[in-house]
Amino acid sequence: MSRTEQQGRRVFLKKTASAAAVAIAPGVMLHALPAAAAPRAEAVSGEIRWGMLIDANKCADGCNDCVTACDKENGLDLVDMPEGADEAHWERQRPRWIRQVKLKDNLSGKITNLPMMCQHCEKPPCVDVCPTGASFRRADGIVMVDRHICIGCRYCMMACPYKARSFIHAEVAEKLTHTPRGKGCVESCNLCVHRLDNGESTTACQDACKHQAIVFGDLNDPESAVSRALKKYPSVQIRADLKLNTGIRYSNV
Repeated sequence: MSRTEQQGRRVFLKKTASAAAVAIAPGVMLHALPAAAAPRAEAVSGEIRWGMLIDANKCADGCNDCVTACDKENGLDLVDMPEGADEAHWERQRPRWIRQVKLKDNLSGKITNLPMMCQHCEKPPCVDVCPTGASFRRADGIVMVDRHICIGCRYCMMACPYKARSFIHAEVAEKLTHTPRGKGCVESCNLCVHRLDNGESTTACQDACKHQAIVFGDLNDPESAVSRALKKYPSVQIRADLKLNTGIRYSNV
């Protein structure tokens, strides 16, 4: 998305959400978006484990739709490039919850494109090293960061074998109410937990993928779309040697 498009979206959000905007500090606004479903009434449980299967064969080279959708969904696109910053450096360092990566098979030379995000491990290394408990795994398998007790030590970033976490270096002037963000905190993909906790069943990246490369759902439900896809197609974990039992699986890698 170009900077002009980013600015246009911010203007649109300011106009349409002004009635629901809340000032929490001078220059800092929270924008509330309308809820699509009723909020969760019960605590999460281990009966559900959220996860997804990503078909690398369907990930088209140059396609960035899942990244753009994630940025919009979570307000990451509301952050401007710092004045005077190098654009290429900014693109490499800006917070990203999904990255498009290329893998090369050294034997065959095959290039594979795939989205890389938090893998939502059953045994997350980020949780093991966090000194405050800010990094935690919910009963339904979603790995998250509690920004209220995150001290910004970044041990979790060093422990993550997928480089899936970002650190917020600057003040965040604009954010969405369902995705609070702040300077000095670590953040990463949370499988659109705000959707799931409000009765929805899809992620923004899944909805945006026009190639239908992403199948999301309950891994514990044998009749869910993701469980049926995992039975039908061979799949792998990235860094399976670590035995983390990831919630994100890939086919055709």
